Amino acid sequence: MICPFLLGPDIAPSQLQHNKDTFQCLFLFLYYVENLLVRLPSGLLCNGMNSIFPFLTPFEFYAALAIGLCGGFVKGVVGFALPLVLISGLTTFMAPDLALAGLILPTVLANAFQALRQGPKAAAGSIRLFWVFLLCGGITLVLSAQMVRVIPEEAMLLAIGVPIVFFALLQLSKYKFHLAQRSTRVEACVGAFAGAVGGVSGVWGPPTVAYLTALGTPKHDQMRIQGVIYGLGAVALLGAHMGSGVLNAQTWPFSALLLAPVMLGVWLGGMVMDRVDPVLFRKMTLLVLMVAGLNLIRRALF
Repeated sequence: MICPFLLGPDIAPSQLQHNKDTFQCLFLFLYYVENLLVRLPSGLLCNGMNSIFPFLTPFEFYAALAIGLCGGFVKGVVGFALPLVLISGLTTFMAPDLALAGLILPTVLANAFQALRQGPKAAAGSIRLFWVFLLCGGITLVLSAQMVRVIPEEAMLLAIGVPIVFFALLQLSKYKFHLAQRSTRVEACVGAFAGAVGGVSGVWGPPTVAYLTALGTPKHDQMRIQGVIYGLGAVALLGAHMGSGVLNAQTWPFSALLLAPVMLGVWLGGMVMDRVDPVLFRKMTLLVLMVAGLNLIRRALF
């Protein structure tokens, strides 16, 4: 109700009605502004987030950014494990297919950056050298990616968790695979297996790292080759899941959202790579991944 003394003594009834309508409009406007800024948990940001990412709560939104930053940091320091960190972290509070969609664009960009660090010629040389691995992995990746929508969630969690735990245990143990020389048959089998697992889970790093380590690949060459294999695999994953429906109008903004924290993490990881003992950091990372993988297996079985 509007107090008459606020309107002055010489206000005509028609003008009073006009002012009353004006104040009612202003009241409604302020009500909606208050509803937007005060009553919502995070104000304008929360409202915008809910419209773009309706499948995320505010906590999950910020947790996804933090996990992206951590995954990029690990990637910058050790050169791998970005999909491992993202998929194991994100699936603790979201569906595996949504987590899979989220890691696609950051994985493409981060691995392109890693693959081209030593120049396009070196990257092209790695492609020529490992074309069998890339071809077999690409074929099985595209084929297995089409099964994501029909595979039960428990099976997907096992497909993600088991390779993570196996890889972590293998890397933490003193036992190392060793191949005296390259074999086209072995390379085709490892590439096909990596692609099959990667198409379903987005994680094809474990068999790739194990194979390159068994060959005794020099450190800098291994970093570049990993970037090439992961980068081209991520491009194949992008195309495959545009076809499977995992990456769609609802999920690609979420994947794009993770680009900034992941690349910031990659930059920070590269900054501290020479200052942190890489062996110790790698062991700590593997321990975290093993715990995360065991948790995924627990969720699948119990």
